[in-house]
Formats: sequence, structure tokens, C-alpha cells
Amino acid sequence: MSDFDNVTAPPPAPVGDAPADQRTLSLVAHLLGIFTGFIGALIIWLVNKDDPQKGFVTDQAKEALNFQITVAIAYIISTILVVVLIGGLLLTLVWVANLVLCILAAVKANSGEAYRYPFTLRLIK
Repeated sequence: MSDFDNVTAPPPAPVGDAPADQRTLSLVAHLLGIFTGFIGALIIWLVNKDDPQKGFVTDQAKEALNFQITVAIAYIISTILVVVLIGGLLLTLVWVANLVLCILAAVKANSGEAYRYPFTLRLIK
């Protein structure tokens, strides 16, 4: 079985109860995607990825980072499609989906549940 056979399946969520500080930092990683794109999640992931005690933060920041990279790609494609007039509608849909899914993920992460975004390219493993 190659690495590409199961590309779309999200990785399993970490199990166990996350401490309050990790839940808060995960909430911030998801919400920063609305305002900073992938930069906020990237910073949180880079700062916490080598600390084995912060597994929940690392997982959720990586998930937020992958989603924001996917959103950036969708924005680029939508901007190119503005020439064909469907891009304006797609830009609006991508923006609304980003807003709604980031808020949903932030609420789940704050309650200690690992969230997996739908339609996400999992580029960072």
C-alpha cells in the first residue's frame, strides 16, 4: 500500500483530555485563520511541534494550518476565475466557509475535542 492510497482520510485525533492552556492555544490557532490566514497557525505549530506534552496543540495547529493552506489555494483559483465571472461567487463562498468552519473548529477545540476540517488537503503531516 502506497502513501497515496489513503490521501483524503484525516489522521486520527489524539485521545485523552487536553489541559485548559492547550485548549485555549488550539482555539487561538483556529481563530487566527480568519484574520491572518495560515501565518498564525504556522507560528503556533512551529513553536509547539517539538514539545511532546503539547500534542493537542500541535495536532490542532497542524489541522488549522492545513485548512488555511487549502483556503489560500481556493482563493487563488477563485481569483483566477473572476475573469470567467464565477470567481466572485466562489470568493464569497470560500470566505463564508472559512469563517464558519474556523468558528466551529475553535468551539470544538475549546471544549477539548479534536476537530477535523472537511475538504482539507493534508500537506503538513
